[in-house]
Amino acid sequence: MELTERKLKILQAIISDYVKTAEPVGSRTLSKKMDMNVSPATIRNEMSDLEEMGYLTHPHTSAGRVPSDKAYRLYVNQLMEKPVLSIEEKKAIANELQADINEFERTIRHAAKILSRITNLTSFAVTPTRNEETLKFVNLLPVDDQTVVMMIVSETGEISNTALKLPRRCKPENLQLLAKSMTYNYRGKKLTDVLKDNMIESLETNVEAMGNLAQDIMPDFMKTLEDMLNVQLYMDGLTNIFDIPEYSDMERAKNFLTMLDQKDEFLKTIVDRDEGVIVTIGDENMDEQMADYSVITATYSVDGKTVGKIGVIGPKRMKYGEVTSIMEYLTENLNDSFKLTDGSGLGTEIDIDVDVGKD
Repeated sequence: MELTERKLKILQAIISDYVKTAEPVGSRTLSKKMDMNVSPATIRNEMSDLEEMGYLTHPHTSAGRVPSDKAYRLYVNQLMEKPVLSIEEKKAIANELQADINEFERTIRHAAKILSRITNLTSFAVTPTRNEETLKFVNLLPVDDQTVVMMIVSETGEISNTALKLPRRCKPENLQLLAKSMTYNYRGKKLTDVLKDNMIESLETNVEAMGNLAQDIMPDFMKTLEDMLNVQLYMDGLTNIFDIPEYSDMERAKNFLTMLDQKDEFLKTIVDRDEGVIVTIGDENMDEQMADYSVITATYSVDGKTVGKIGVIGPKRMKYGEVTSIMEYLTENLNDSFKLTDGSGLGTEIDIDVDVGKD
């Protein structure tokens, strides 16, 4: 059986109507909305053919039809129209992102929040795997005699600030010297390689105070590097599910939230997805728990290198064209925000003299 132009128009109309109303679509309703000069009986016959071909399903409680996963896939691949965002919508996205670009992960969390609010879906953002991440500099900032803020900055602009309570008093000049020594030893090295090193032994100093200070700080330094290497998953808009008709059944809503609460399992289904905007529908998702949902992901870059993913998960009855347009524009802005045009990363450069021989 062939998918004729008329069948495609009918299928597109059914999907569009069902996405808007969440109600099964009948032939009489469709004939009133479509300008095709065909009778409800003709539309009914075409709908029967589409059902036989696997594009429509027939709920037992209704005379209408609803799209199948196969229909949504055809729609995404061939039929959907991606609306152009208005100037106001573009400005709102751009302004909100530009207002918060001083720290990488905070920006990613903020982008997920924007995506959730605009689409009214549950959004998520995945930070990049950082096996190739290199260290840019370390700074140790004294708060008082025994409290220090350790700042670690990577080449892609990620900043980690950790407050440390030391077991003994430390002098600001020793902190400065240790920070310079750490930067000198590790600048340009992969974080994974730094974790294998023993900084205490490699420090070229015989000053006892410096040795003690390094012993106090290095365990926290290594732990922070491990945290920086870990992939992080941020989610936003979890409660948006309660505004979707399909999840008015509290049991279905509970199952959705329980699935997303298993973050490690959810992360496995996301991290290996291809680059670009990718749409998976129902059974196309790797995890069988996600067979009732659609997932749309897009990739973002730092200085032209793809590093992470951002996306939404929701019912298969989704405004695919609208959501993909929003995600494309959002990731364009993220990529612009993460361009390291001056090589200084996302934060403000702190001028550190790494020539330890001068001190």
